[in-house]
Amino acid sequence: MAALQVGYAACAMADVLPAEPASVFASSGGDGDICNAICSALAAGDHLISPTQFHNSVHNAISGYWGIATGAMAPSSVVSAYDGSFAAGLLEAVSLLVSLRTPVLLVASDQDYPFPLSTVRPVPDIFAVALLLTITPHPGKSLAQIQIAGDLPFAELPGQAMSDVLLDDLSRAIPAARCLPLLQAIARRDTGNIVLEYLPSQYLLLEVAPCR
Repeated sequence: MAALQVGYAACAMADVLPAEPASVFASSGGDGDICNAICSALAAGDHLISPTQFHNSVHNAISGYWGIATGAMAPSSVVSAYDGSFAAGLLEAVSLLVSLRTPVLLVASDQDYPFPLSTVRPVPDIFAVALLLTITPHPGKSLAQIQIAGDLPFAELPGQAMSDVLLDDLSRAIPAARCLPLLQAIARRDTGNIVLEYLPSQYLLLEVAPCR
């Protein structure tokens, strides 16, 4: 699973054992292939659905597999907010970070749907991202300081397009890829505001600065 891979990678880059941080997993939906198989079984007439497939179709399955793979016993949350799932996951992760005062791993992922589900949910490809959030920067490891400034109505915010057209298209096509403006700012060591698409007619406003 791409979500597990990026989660492991984020922990490795931070020199943190995967079992240690609390975790938040965000996705706009479950496993597209399995959802398609279940829908096909329902449409076939016999309505026989595999219990294993049903278990793995829901979006919170990844949290369970993360716990099994890493032995993690820390709190774990799973959120889904359709196209606003990355922003919702970030809000949940920051809430855990403030309340628990312990590192929190945020993983957001989505995958494409096969035909015919792709006609109504045209996610073009798999995408996954992981961020390890801490209360205080870790020298030599932390990349940026991120502060949630608040959410504002769509009408009060300007549109924010990425300079790279391909990345901009990707950020609009895959819900989890709505993190790309934030990742671009981190990679460029920019200081300023980042506007992330969230709920309908709302954006999430972040203040980002590089760690020195």
